[in-house]
Amino acid sequence: MSNSPFATPSPADWRALAEAALKDRDLASLVHLDADGLDVRPLYAAANAGAPVTAPRPAHADGRAWDLRVLVEGDDAAVLNGVALAQLEGGAASLLVRGGVTADSDTLVQTLAGVQLELAEVALDAGLAGATAADALAVAAKGSPRARLAFHMDPVSAFVARGGGARPLADYLELAGNTAARHAEAYPDARAFLASGRVVHEAGGTAAQELAYVLANAVALTDAAGRAGLSPEQAFRRMVLGVSLDQSYFDGLAKVRALRLMWRTFTKAWGAESEAVIEARSSRRMLAARDAWPNLLRLTAAGFAGAVGGADVIVLDAFSRAAGQPDAFALRQARNTQLILMEEAHLGRVDDPAAGSWFLDTRTRDLAEAGWAAFQQIEREGGLVASIEGGGLQGRVANARQALVASYARGEAQLIGVTRFVDESPRPAPVTAETDDALPPPDHRCEPLPPLRLAADLETGETAR
Repeated sequence: MSNSPFATPSPADWRALAEAALKDRDLASLVHLDADGLDVRPLYAAANAGAPVTAPRPAHADGRAWDLRVLVEGDDAAVLNGVALAQLEGGAASLLVRGGVTADSDTLVQTLAGVQLELAEVALDAGLAGATAADALAVAAKGSPRARLAFHMDPVSAFVARGGGARPLADYLELAGNTAARHAEAYPDARAFLASGRVVHEAGGTAAQELAYVLANAVALTDAAGRAGLSPEQAFRRMVLGVSLDQSYFDGLAKVRALRLMWRTFTKAWGAESEAVIEARSSRRMLAARDAWPNLLRLTAAGFAGAVGGADVIVLDAFSRAAGQPDAFALRQARNTQLILMEEAHLGRVDDPAAGSWFLDTRTRDLAEAGWAAFQQIEREGGLVASIEGGGLQGRVANARQALVASYARGEAQLIGVTRFVDESPRPAPVTAETDDALPPPDHRCEPLPPLRLAADLETGETAR
């Protein structure tokens, strides 16, 4: 080793220093495998990293780095109208509407009264009623071709999350395709489909499984659109890709970047290369209910991952969401967290700020390759519908869920405020009502992908399942 204090240590010097610090432990002990079996090494440099990766978002949203979208959910149209207008006046750029108000045009029109649909995009989260909700939103837009609409039909995710539906899964896909084609002329810029992997993440799946599901979902939706007369290019132009982000912000931002790379390859294979439009939503499996306040940290980390990773749209839950429907204070916190990341931290000032990091570029490429391999496995099973009907997808996610829960039970993974730094007398979360997502039993069934909340059993001192 050179005696000069200014000399750059060689790889051999670094290795000698590391071995001295480890004493009797092997250097390989610093390498660990993630949930997808990918190596995560302690140090990345030019010698053990590949070529640089570039995956910036393609454009800014109305002068902002990304679309700041807020979730408004419930069954009372008058109440939600007030919430929606307050959020837009407070700095939100668009709305994601969920709940009973999406069921028909009258309640949706009342919910969106005063919302300028040519300025503020409105997206839906209507589950298996997505086609009906899309028709209602089309009515609310009054035929304006400049209305910014996102029908967000994602029937496969809704079907497998619930474990079935009133009709076969194939019928829901056909209905989504036909609905998209029917509104294509009146609303040429509407986003008809949401190819989301959220259902896999919330059920405990790995990052690669979630990425694979996004592409397999896109195949199913594109095929349905084709049968309704839309070309792949038209389907891709009407499609949004969805991912979930938790507190692991390095993996989260790498996942967003990996999806953008995968989408380029995916659409090129169809002969209709297009840029991805990615909506990143915060994870609900990471939220705590007993002591909701540390959720603010987790949600900020998720927002950071989406912003730095290059998501086009970011939606953060209210920090009290696991305890019930949030009040005005919690909703304001969800919006203002993004405003601070955007306007004060300036996270969108640099295109793809992760580019050039040996670790993040390697992690992005590893996740993209693992996600692509998992996607090919779904395709070998006959596609997403066949995989779900055969239970292959659910079986793999169930194994990942079991391993994830076990890591928290063993103390290998931690949740602040739940497993570490626990407040014995936490302040109650500000909520207006308990949530009730109960649905009648389905007529056509499949093995479900039920959502997981990691803190649910840990908060009561029991072992999570």
